Amino acid sequence: MQSRDNVWDCGIYKHRQTGLLSLWIDSCKMIRTFLCLVGIIAVSAHPQYRDRIPNGYAVYNPCGSFFWEAVGHYDPSHHTIDKNPFGRAFAAAGHTWTASLCQADSDGDGKSNGEELGDPNCTWTMGGTPDGKSTGQPGICEPIGSGACGSNTFYCGCHGHNCVG
Repeated sequence: MQSRDNVWDCGIYKHRQTGLLSLWIDSCKMIRTFLCLVGIIAVSAHPQYRDRIPNGYAVYNPCGSFFWEAVGHYDPSHHTIDKNPFGRAFAAAGHTWTASLCQADSDGDGKSNGEELGDPNCTWTMGGTPDGKSTGQPGICEPIGSGACGSNTFYCGCHGHNCVG
């Protein structure tokens, strides 16, 4: 016969929710909540925009060895509120790769967006193969901190509003 002190909770038969078992159940709830929030953040980002630019999944990263995933943002892997110059120009173009966006030099480093993304002739269409590889980041003036880019406040590893350059 079962006593009133025994409880069935979340598939675990236990004797009163005390001590380590209680802590374990609370930890499970926190982990589930965290994973749910991560899922919401991932869904609210806009990775589909990478399909709309040449080499969108392989954009050169002037700050490291991995690709720059959040192409229109100052952080290479996180979607930030502050957009870089290419992100603002891409939004103004209706999130579409156009000849004028391709020919523009959004970051002011002397190379067109198309040159930096591997479409120097501005002939790429969505779903197609670009003429070449990405050689630059169209929203980050390169080389960072030198020449035409010396007046920009952007630096590798910056976070938040400190990245605006």
